[in-house]
Amino acid sequence: MRSSRRTAYGDLIFPVFAAIASGGRRLTGFVVLAALLCSSGMAAAQYVTVPPAAAPSACQLRLAKLAEFQPLPAIVGPGECSAIDAVLLQSVILPDQVNVAVAPPATLRCTMAEEVARWLREDVAPAALKFGAPLRGLDEAGSYECRGFNRVAGAPLSEHGRADALDVRALRLANGRVIGLTDVSIAKDWREGLRTSACAHFTTVLGPGSDSYHEDHIHIDLAERRSGYKLCQWDVREPIAQEERTDPNAQGIAAKIAEPVPLPRPNITQLLNMACHCVLSTLRSFM
Repeated sequence: MRSSRRTAYGDLIFPVFAAIASGGRRLTGFVVLAALLCSSGMAAAQYVTVPPAAAPSACQLRLAKLAEFQPLPAIVGPGECSAIDAVLLQSVILPDQVNVAVAPPATLRCTMAEEVARWLREDVAPAALKFGAPLRGLDEAGSYECRGFNRVAGAPLSEHGRADALDVRALRLANGRVIGLTDVSIAKDWREGLRTSACAHFTTVLGPGSDSYHEDHIHIDLAERRSGYKLCQWDVREPIAQEERTDPNAQGIAAKIAEPVPLPRPNITQLLNMACHCVLSTLRSFM
């Protein structure tokens, strides 16, 4: 019994020799050789096996119910920078099946992407309704990046280098309004509620007051620490207008700052020296 390979090969080769034998078509040696090579390649192509796509992880199966994403191959960067089961998080699907776009899409470990999706669905989206419009977007300021803490040379590896961190700058509502997470003009109790929810979902939350690198955005990650220790450093500051209303001395301080700052009294010795220098310079010019 002939193998399927031999059958396929013979079905393509034999007609070439049949055409030559019948004399119905004259083929030069070059054409015969080309026909043999082409037919051989076609037959072999039938047996090329394409490796099947990797099966989605358990995390990706869960995430598929919460978000839109693209699976990514394992990330292998310089040094300790690496991540397995990474995804490109494009949007989060709210319970009403409306999408919240992540802009730009974030490169994260699947477990981090899953926690971000849960935070947006369970806490952020309901809180955004206080402003009269549903949540429609999240402005991220950084996801995977192979670097040390705060981009300081020689610093320990940041969770960004493990695709395990996300920097969030603002939220976008359906009415076009942009809510900055560190904007002091936003109601303080609302920002406090957002901080509480973030610190419940993530093991690290850094914002204003943590250091000078997090004054205009919020950093969240899932760093693992001993005994499940969490780090929540986000100083929810008072709006300036509210400080002036609550502090009777605030207006007086602001008025004093607005006044022109008096200049120091002139030093007589310095003035005399300058005058002498000018006189001498003038005399030299005439010599």
